[in-house]
Amino acid sequence: MTQPRSASREHLSGPTGSLDPGLTGARVLVVDDEPMVREVACTYLIQEGFMVSEAGDGRAALERIEAEHFDLIVLDVMLPELDGFSVLSRIRRSSDVPVVLLTARAEEPDRLLGLELGADDYVVKPFSPRELAARVRTVLRRTLGPTRRGTDRMDFGDLVIDDAAREVSVKDEPIDLTPREFDLASFMARSPRQVFSRAQLLEQVWDSSTDWQDPATVTVHMRRLRQKIEPDPESPRWFETVWGVGYRFRP
Repeated sequence: MTQPRSASREHLSGPTGSLDPGLTGARVLVVDDEPMVREVACTYLIQEGFMVSEAGDGRAALERIEAEHFDLIVLDVMLPELDGFSVLSRIRRSSDVPVVLLTARAEEPDRLLGLELGADDYVVKPFSPRELAARVRTVLRRTLGPTRRGTDRMDFGDLVIDDAAREVSVKDEPIDLTPREFDLASFMARSPRQVFSRAQLLEQVWDSSTDWQDPATVTVHMRRLRQKIEPDPESPRWFETVWGVGYRFRP
C-alpha cells in the first residue's frame, strides 16, 4: 500500500551492513514526499548499516526531530506546504544536527542557499543511492567518528578550540558552530600558517573533491565561520584569505 504524503515510519530492523566503528547505531531520518525515493534511500541506508526512520513532509519531520534524537537528517528541498529550506531554517534555531539536502535544483544559487542556512552537504536528484550513502558516511565520520589524534585543546589566546569537547570559544564565550564549521576551524588550526586551496580543504575536511562537490562549498562555510568567530569578519584576525591560492590560519 502506498504511504500517504504525511507518512512517518520507523525502520526497526537493525544494522545489516558494515560501518566504521564510530558510526555503529547512527540514526538517520529521511524526509521526502515521494514514497519511491524514500523507499530507495531507506533501503540502501539500512543495507549500509544505519538505523533509518522516514517522514513524508516537513511538518512530520519537525515533529519527529522535536520528539526524537537523530544523528543525521536527509532532507528533500521540494516538499509540499513547508519546503526543505524552511524546515532546515527551523532546525537550525535549536539544533546543529547534520543535514544532507536532496535537491533537483542544480543551479549554484540554490545550492548556496542551502549551505547558507546550515546544510552540511547536498545531493542532486536523480541521485545514486551509493553516492547518498557515501555522503551520509562522510558527514557522520566528522560528527560521530573517533577524536583526532594529538592534543585535544588548542589555545590561541582569545580563541580556544577543544577537539575532545568539539567546542570553540572566543574570550571565554562559547561559539555555536555547525559540525562542518567546527571541522574546518579545527583542521586549519592544526596546521597554522599553511595555505590550503579550496580543493585541498574539500579533500581533507569534506572527504570529497571538486569532481563531487562545488568548491564554493568551502567559500560559504569560511564566510559563516568568520561571521561567528572573527571580531571583524571583513578583516579576519585568524582565518585569512590568500588571494589566488586559498586560506590559512594565522595563530
